[in-house]
Amino acid sequence: MSRGLAFNSKYSYTHLNGKGPSEAIDVHDITVKKSRLRIFSSYSGAAVFLTATLYLVVLKELCISSIWSILVCFSLAKVVHHKPVKKESVVIMPAFGVQLETHYWSGRVICRFIPISKILKPVLNECVTPVTCRWSLALILRDEDELTLIFQKLQPPVRMLVPVWKELCAATDCKGNQHHLNLCARNSAKK
Repeated sequence: MSRGLAFNSKYSYTHLNGKGPSEAIDVHDITVKKSRLRIFSSYSGAAVFLTATLYLVVLKELCISSIWSILVCFSLAKVVHHKPVKKESVVIMPAFGVQLETHYWSGRVICRFIPISKILKPVLNECVTPVTCRWSLALILRDEDELTLIFQKLQPPVRMLVPVWKELCAATDCKGNQHHLNLCARNSAKK
């Protein structure tokens, strides 16, 4: 079993490819580094909202100020309570397709399978806004109007996306643009 590792201040990248019977399976994991404060604040925000709402309902004093309090508590809980993602995985099975997995800290896992026959080409996109520039990895699919993002919740750096992109290109028998690859290598070396 081969293991490739890369680290960032926010994410870690792990590449597992099996030798032997499961040789055709590649697993790429982007994991969020554990922050107990983030998890605690996420759940405590929801608890504060529920407590404030139940307190006002039990007292049955619903007036303008209590409605205002509920709205403030709800907006605070919404800001603090996000769906904390533990990791996102890409399981590449060249004979069958690609499975995209999102693992949450709560234990919930969301999986999506894309058959290999439906994938036209994997692409690396540079997303530019007036303030930031980030990279995303997406798939162009047959009979789909929009790109399908590989990492939907996380925004890993380009140096973690390039190995996944190369494996997807190899699995779909699509030759990556050499100029595009050189540009990505140059940009990841700068960071």
